[in-house]
Amino acid sequence: MLADLRAIERMLAEGMFEKGVRRIGAEQEMFLTDPSYLPAPGALKMLEKLKDPHFTTELGAFQLEMNAAPQDFRGDGFSLMEHQMTVLMQKAWKAAEELDMHAVLVGILPTMRKADLGMENMVPSPRYLALSKAVAALRGGDFEFSIKGLDELIISHDSVMVEACNSSFQVHLQVDADQFARQYNLAQVLAGPLMSISCNSPLLFGKRLWAETRIALFQQSVDTRSKTQHLRDAAARVTFGSRYIENSITEIFREDIARFRTLVGTDLDEDPMAMLDSGQAPQLKALRLHNGTIYRWNRACYGIIDGKPHLRIENRVMPSGPSIPDEIANAAFWCGLMIEFGRRYEDITKHLDFDHAAGNFYTAAREGSVAPMHWLDGQEIPSSKLVLDTLLPAAEAGLRLQQVDEADIKRYLGIVDARIRSGRTGSRWLTGSLHRMKDEGSAGQRASALVAATVKRQQSGKPVSEWEQAHLSEAGATKHTYQRVEQFMTTDIFTVEADDAVDLVAHIMSSERVRYVAVEDKDHRLVGLISNRSVLRFLAAGGITKDAAVSELMRKDVRTVQPQTLTLEAIHLMRTNRIGCLPVLLDGKLVGVLTEENFLKIAGDLLEAQLRE
Repeated sequence: MLADLRAIERMLAEGMFEKGVRRIGAEQEMFLTDPSYLPAPGALKMLEKLKDPHFTTELGAFQLEMNAAPQDFRGDGFSLMEHQMTVLMQKAWKAAEELDMHAVLVGILPTMRKADLGMENMVPSPRYLALSKAVAALRGGDFEFSIKGLDELIISHDSVMVEACNSSFQVHLQVDADQFARQYNLAQVLAGPLMSISCNSPLLFGKRLWAETRIALFQQSVDTRSKTQHLRDAAARVTFGSRYIENSITEIFREDIARFRTLVGTDLDEDPMAMLDSGQAPQLKALRLHNGTIYRWNRACYGIIDGKPHLRIENRVMPSGPSIPDEIANAAFWCGLMIEFGRRYEDITKHLDFDHAAGNFYTAAREGSVAPMHWLDGQEIPSSKLVLDTLLPAAEAGLRLQQVDEADIKRYLGIVDARIRSGRTGSRWLTGSLHRMKDEGSAGQRASALVAATVKRQQSGKPVSEWEQAHLSEAGATKHTYQRVEQFMTTDIFTVEADDAVDLVAHIMSSERVRYVAVEDKDHRLVGLISNRSVLRFLAAGGITKDAAVSELMRKDVRTVQPQTLTLEAIHLMRTNRIGCLPVLLDGKLVGVLTEENFLKIAGDLLEAQLRE
């Protein structure tokens, strides 16, 4: 890596980088689902079906990445990119349909479950396996996640696979080497407003969290810092950065080499200095490989096209979806601002403190298009007003300065304008649709309906501002949404501990109208179950609930299932054992319960569906 760094310093000094050329490029990540709209580990089957070099694997076997060809940042470059991405996505949708799957663009899949994140669902790649082992070894224990929004998520997981919950739309912008520092700092300043208009990841494991939960989740999913390091100022591998840069791209590479351990290695077959001596551009494999394991939201990139080296800024802020037109509109908005702000401000760092730029980014990730912004020269302004009054006109000027076709300027900035004026980002469409269905169906049905509706509307080619909200009926055949226990189990559960009074159990059953109360220990592990029948029998025998402990009445030999248990297996277990309640355990801890009431609801839904047919 140090040899590569010295080589790039020499290339900068000798002016070897391509100059005066602006290109744009994009990487599109997506999820694959089964007919129930649950994650489907079919990436390798899809690649075999597609036989197209534009597609490649991602970490999860239920993900794919699609790479668009670079386009000139002028003329019809954006519409050419949209056309290619649309053609490629249509190819992916067709291949998925033939394999009895769906392909969907969304930042976090609403139907994702913790059970989907086992190592068996990691793409069988030596590099991914080495990365997972290295991160886990540095971490020294399970990954712990805590994200609070309208709901709160607190979980732990034993591998880096939680990273596979995220899908993004990454935009590349080629910049001149001598302008890299100025342009990179501009990208940092613009990250907050861009985040506010593009958020599309509000849901994770059924919880309503940040407008762009992907930001918090990704940072925690590859955090290599051990628990003992949190009192130190150790940097996370997913980062916004800690300061503006001053002179060149090498500042970023120097800091990353100094701060972060290498995670994976590769065979090195070049001497970068010898290649420079011979007039060739070196690949810089070691430096690029290390750079690929440090996840700055704006990443510095080195590349070679037609033998000529160049520098790019890879914008990793934007999530996948909600539609291809929305994504290209976001890219055009950002690129236009990069040009116009580069023209207006010789040094943007004099107009906005770095901490405010970083604060804007995380505030926008939490709150979306309504986020307040600390803006240039001490302004404080809501993001939506900033975008409509200041940034859209600036983006228009930048695109026009770059000689982008007028029709493309009008189309793409019009999509952003309509999105902000309608108040309908991808994130707000998802949460609004979920709220609309809150009294309908099961949690599994609602999540499936969101994904089904997303696929349908994406295929229409319309931007999200024109989308109708999702309907429960879009989940398709009702039977698909009841295949596994986790799709309809009750997760809002009441529990007691073994030394609590039976009087408390009686109160819970009476006030909350529940027939079963689970008994946990202090680590939330199931130790027993109390039914209303056992309480009634106790009272009939002359017992006094306030004097009796739960341990005296609870049943200890409790039958349980896991979230991914098939519904038919659960029904068979309840029938053969003549029991009315099945606690649902994940990693030995209680996550839900299944009772006769759940099955009555299923029976009603299935009967209604059959009668309608």
